Amino acid sequence: MSLNDQTPDIVIASIKANRTRFTRLGYVLIFIGVLAILFPLVASIAAKLMVGWFFLLIGATVLYHAFETRDWQSTVWNALIGLLNLSVGVYLALFPMTGLVGLTLLAGMMFLAQGVFEGTIALQHRPRQGWVWLALSGLASVILGVMLIAGLPGTALWALGMLLGLNALTSGMSFIALARSV
Repeated sequence: MSLNDQTPDIVIASIKANRTRFTRLGYVLIFIGVLAILFPLVASIAAKLMVGWFFLLIGATVLYHAFETRDWQSTVWNALIGLLNLSVGVYLALFPMTGLVGLTLLAGMMFLAQGVFEGTIALQHRPRQGWVWLALSGLASVILGVMLIAGLPGTALWALGMLLGLNALTSGMSFIALARSV
């Protein structure tokens, strides 16, 4: 079955109209993905810094709100939430090599949980066709999670950047494939 056999005409028309944009996006994502794969530590630090800056912005906004609503009964708790976000933001954004282990541990735990959930879904759909693919995906997620956690702290130096790079690379390839499918 091709894309055209099961896709509404309006979607196909939109992809055709934006084929060049999809292709450009695909090549940019592939370029970024290859860079992240080649330089995983730099990509890991960049991702961690971005997360840190988001925490800084959130913390500053919540703290500002706490000062603006001083007469609110829960303003102290709101201010503590703002300070907590600011603290995490400072830790992640201003100290380049700290926090990578924690984020890698979190990613490993997420992959473990995802693998268990996918395995459970696969077992629920066991008599149906295609359940094996979901089970294999779940197994791969569990293996990746175990590898990330068991390899700490060493995996923290490359894991996040490598995963982001692989994600960008495969996303870029899929956008190019989508543009060429119509």
